[in-house]
Amino acid sequence: MALHLERTAFHSGETAIHALLHIQPHRSNPTQVGLPARFALRVAASPLVALGTLDDEGMPWTSVWGGEVGFATPLEHGVLAVESVADACHDPVASSLFGTSRDGRLNDEAYHITREELEGGGGRVMAGLSIDLATRDRVKLGGRLVAGKVDLIGEEGVARVHMAMLVEESLGNCPKYLNKKTIRSHLPSPRLISDMLPISSEALALLDAADLFFLSSTDGSTMDTNHRGGPPGFVRVISNDTQNGTQLIYPEYSGNRLYQTLGNLYVRPLVGICVPDFGTGDVLYLTGDAKILVGSDAARLLPHTKLAVKINVTAARFVRDGLPFRGDVVDFSPYNPPVRRFVGETASGAVEAAEASMTATLVNREIITPSIARFTFTLATTKGGVRMWKPGQHITLDFSEELDVGWSHMRDDDPASLNDDFVRTFTISNEPDLGVGEEVKDGTEVQITVRRNGPATGLLWKCNLRAPLEVPVLGFGGEEEHRVPEVDDGREAVFVAAGVGITPALGQAPGLLATGRKFRVLWSLKAEDLPLAVDVFRKIAGLAEKTTLFVTGKVVGEGNLEGLGSETVRRRMSQEDVLMRGEEAPRKYYLCTAPELLKLLLMWLDGQDVTYESFEY
Repeated sequence: MALHLERTAFHSGETAIHALLHIQPHRSNPTQVGLPARFALRVAASPLVALGTLDDEGMPWTSVWGGEVGFATPLEHGVLAVESVADACHDPVASSLFGTSRDGRLNDEAYHITREELEGGGGRVMAGLSIDLATRDRVKLGGRLVAGKVDLIGEEGVARVHMAMLVEESLGNCPKYLNKKTIRSHLPSPRLISDMLPISSEALALLDAADLFFLSSTDGSTMDTNHRGGPPGFVRVISNDTQNGTQLIYPEYSGNRLYQTLGNLYVRPLVGICVPDFGTGDVLYLTGDAKILVGSDAARLLPHTKLAVKINVTAARFVRDGLPFRGDVVDFSPYNPPVRRFVGETASGAVEAAEASMTATLVNREIITPSIARFTFTLATTKGGVRMWKPGQHITLDFSEELDVGWSHMRDDDPASLNDDFVRTFTISNEPDLGVGEEVKDGTEVQITVRRNGPATGLLWKCNLRAPLEVPVLGFGGEEEHRVPEVDDGREAVFVAAGVGITPALGQAPGLLATGRKFRVLWSLKAEDLPLAVDVFRKIAGLAEKTTLFVTGKVVGEGNLEGLGSETVRRRMSQEDVLMRGEEAPRKYYLCTAPELLKLLLMWLDGQDVTYESFEY
């Protein structure tokens, strides 16, 4: 009997949410069986893992362990070994997994199940989320506890937990709404402040400042642990008194539309939450009942919200210095919408909406092909101290004031827009002007090269330049791993792009050419998009000689490419092209393509050093 149970279809709860939101899934469930190597490497590189399980009464709880890279180690056969300091008295996940002794601390007897027990469905069901906030990377894990051992440390209520989890399913997730933080380890001194309802004023203060929490849910057979992030204060308190109980609400921002958490909540409306304070190590553990609010039901409690979750807290623990790590905020996600206040909040208690740091005014439009254009914006700062973008980074623009037609419960004629916040991210295709300094100055020009696809780019295509379009800028972004390092590490950088996926390379190419760095570009283009290549090669001298074009479709008028220096191949890109067999050398690959080609490239490049841009937000 196989240990890993394959799950390729959406379960009944996820299907129900898709139907409720009038969303037709555009793909099958991407959850992977076991722990593929590409996910295992990401887990091993993450300093934190949030864990979820059920207590003896079937209520979900969530905690978060770790503090340093390497505490979670993938073993063979999809087993994940975890060794972490944990609260030995008050951590609800640790106590549910290992039990407690008479003194209230974790049971230190070794736990292990046999293969026969495992194949028979034994092992406590659990879930995890490895997360690296410095790189905004996360991987979801689902499986069962197969072995564990607790070593108590002194009399301070701390233990070192050794655990083996059989990972039966895993899924890499996008970085949206993850606020960047650096993490360092810390030896906690846990102290239970309150386990009563209503929750304490300290717990309320933690919630008000929180920009992230972890949550766990179950469909009755498996579990899911994930995160929710946003601007500080995005979780709102509806009530916290003896009469109405402790009720919370948070908005469900637009995501990947898998709805794994909401699908679980639909069939079993129970949720376990962990709210960490990265600065102090304090932590709030909550469990309770959850209710999914859609359309007008959500907007009645959180104006301008189409999808939300209301939580009725049934048990809580607020622990001071209960976490084995500390964290410092580096940057907030440019995807964060403004805080949306609970409708019952008074003016004195209202939270001011987050403000954009800049505005962008469209000043020029260059049509390159019938479907591709370059747009030039000038920036104006609304508050000082905005740092200039780096080559290869993106800009996030908010088109909601121009495109938002208001909120509705359902929108059958355009279901995709039901959860659309009209916030769009585009890779910047021009170099930053560092001659004006490290901060953005009024009048700084930024360019994007995009294909017409959807309402935002449609607006850019048709708007009247005599009445300039001005939109808020939510910030610049783009991870370090997606850019060629400034210090030459001796490896050749290989950009593999399709269509307008070339844009991450455009911002970096001038600097790489100027410094003589070793790089090459493999660029797949449709014949009708060849004018884009001509335009790019004329603008960036020397890039053509570094580029191999793979052209599909009927080519008409190829003469414009002649003399520019690129190699042109009239066929699809192959594995041999990408691996460059016979030219063995240390390389790092930077991929930016549509999902179909990306999937193929990742298969071809298995075992290679690869980073890629994901647009499945």
